[in-house]
Amino acid sequence: MTLRQPPLAAVHEASGATLTEFGGWEMPVEFDSIRTEHEAVRESVGRFDVSHMGQITVTGPDALRLTNRLVTNDVSDLDPGESNYAALTDDRGVMLDDTVVYRPPGDWSVDADYLVVPNAGHDAETAERWLDHREAWGLDATVENQTESFAMVALQGSDAEDLLSGETDADLDELGRFESAVATVAGVETLVSRTGYTGEPGYELISAWDEAETVWSALECQPCGLGARDTLRLEMGFLLSGQDFDPEDDPRNPYEANIDFAVDLDSEFVGRDALEGVDVEGPDEELRGVELVDRGVPREGYAVTTPDGDHLGTITSGTMSPTLGTGIGLAYLPVDRVDPGDTARVEVRGEPKKARITTTPFLDR
Repeated sequence: MTLRQPPLAAVHEASGATLTEFGGWEMPVEFDSIRTEHEAVRESVGRFDVSHMGQITVTGPDALRLTNRLVTNDVSDLDPGESNYAALTDDRGVMLDDTVVYRPPGDWSVDADYLVVPNAGHDAETAERWLDHREAWGLDATVENQTESFAMVALQGSDAEDLLSGETDADLDELGRFESAVATVAGVETLVSRTGYTGEPGYELISAWDEAETVWSALECQPCGLGARDTLRLEMGFLLSGQDFDPEDDPRNPYEANIDFAVDLDSEFVGRDALEGVDVEGPDEELRGVELVDRGVPREGYAVTTPDGDHLGTITSGTMSPTLGTGIGLAYLPVDRVDPGDTARVEVRGEPKKARITTTPFLDR
């Protein structure tokens, strides 16, 4: 299978970045080292090419009605320049993906009443889902998959604002979390959004595909790959679609995944009826943090057990936390058997390692 190439592919290759397949794309996994890149974001600032994220525009008289019925959060009260986080669920309430939905400012040159940003490799199926439901519901809306029309660069870290302010005419002081503005970055029209996936202050910058190198090169700081992006998001307990939930291999609902804050049951969306029942009864399992006390790394697929060896769950994501210096992971665990603070074991290469059950995030940012 031919992998899709981001607009900065030649730049990454010339830099000597280590590349990997992710969601059907060939993306940099590291430029220097995961630790170096991770620490740059936690301590100062780093830049990520995240152009593999999907970009679905929805326009027309029924753009709001269509989009609002396909995501778990209510987007009807978004003003231009606002966005929110939501899940996409099927009629069982099972998560198909998670996403950020933007209502772009009116002065953006792109024709979009709403911009839906699904995860890497989910753009085609997300666009098809919007199109299928548009037809089924007889709605008037234009849906376009513009993933390969846009570049997306994430600038993350405590020094992100200082760095970006020197390259943009945006009033960054006026941007709150999940707010965006149209501005120039290095002279390029850009949707500047105060969002990110690291737990640090920062921005995600959407510009034209063929302007990616101009924006990227203007933001002179540590380039970061998917490796550091993963360790950073795991320290915050952020979900990774396809790994911490999967509609086929590990079907989960937003309550199990601890993102019920992104569910508005007053909004009429696909899966709402099923989730109303979970809201009343509560989930049987919830995603918890697992932090090793013993030395080791809790990798995906490792079993989580009681100290006596009784099975509790399985690690969905795990790593050695560069910040904490301990192994951390996520696992769905039975709510009636496990509480935060409890001691457990993680089977690391067949050896039970002492661990502690926690809530997430692992870091207090």
